[in-house]
Amino acid sequence: MSAVTIARPQELAIPAPARMSLLLLAPGLLILLSIFALPLLGLVLESLKQYVPGRVGSAVDASLTLENYRELATPSFAGVLYETFKLSAAASLAGLMAAFPLAYCIVRRFSPRQRAACIGLLVMLVLLSMLVRTYALELAFGSVGIARPLLLALGISPTSRGYIEVLVEAGLLHAVMPICTLTLLGTIQNIDPRLCDAAQSLGAPAWKAHLGITVPLALPGLVSAFLIAMTFAISAFVIPMVLGKGRVLFLSNTIYTRFSDVANYPSGAAVSIAMLVISLLVLSLASLAHRGKGARS
Repeated sequence: MSAVTIARPQELAIPAPARMSLLLLAPGLLILLSIFALPLLGLVLESLKQYVPGRVGSAVDASLTLENYRELATPSFAGVLYETFKLSAAASLAGLMAAFPLAYCIVRRFSPRQRAACIGLLVMLVLLSMLVRTYALELAFGSVGIARPLLLALGISPTSRGYIEVLVEAGLLHAVMPICTLTLLGTIQNIDPRLCDAAQSLGAPAWKAHLGITVPLALPGLVSAFLIAMTFAISAFVIPMVLGKGRVLFLSNTIYTRFSDVANYPSGAAVSIAMLVISLLVLSLASLAHRGKGARS
């Protein structure tokens, strides 16, 4: 007959280091719960309520419904969703392609003084108000900007949809490029430059050594920079609102319209939850695809 082991009270107690860790984490967890989890839960509950016309938001005793989510299956919402991710992905890729050589030059080619100046400039661009940067682009390349005569001379209409999409992408690129560059600085700095020197000493051209060694080793940082840029781009609000001129809308603009102009809080909450889920799904799939590729290699 096997003996039954009874745990002593002191064996069931939480160890002192674990208790200290919980005490240190408690303030942060409470703040996270109060400013993120609870508002998100309220947003989910609001998205399931029925909208009452003439009211600001839903009624207190409104019945639960999925009608707000069924409205998201309309072609108009699909068009806004496609526009958001198309322009965001294009701007993120362009920003990544421009940021990688810039970060490489800052780390490998510039002197310490030049490196400090470039990093300071990039930090200043990140901290500069997005509204100021967006209106600067509008005054330079907008429909009434200083570049208008040049655009007309080239046969480009400043009010055409194609040009407005390019202008919105330029605004997103202006925002994500400093972020991508700062993200890639540490990645490139952690790559041993002697690896490329060894490859070139064995007869490989500089471009081939760079593409065969530096780029593969920097791939995790490139994926991280792209995901950060994509996260910022798909949630952009000021850039499509100012530069899009009502013809190019992002999901963030749709959410603002539902909450502010129409006062349809349930519909705005449903769009917000849909945007959150789709964004997390896309970013998770991109991250998993990169991990799967890294595991196979």
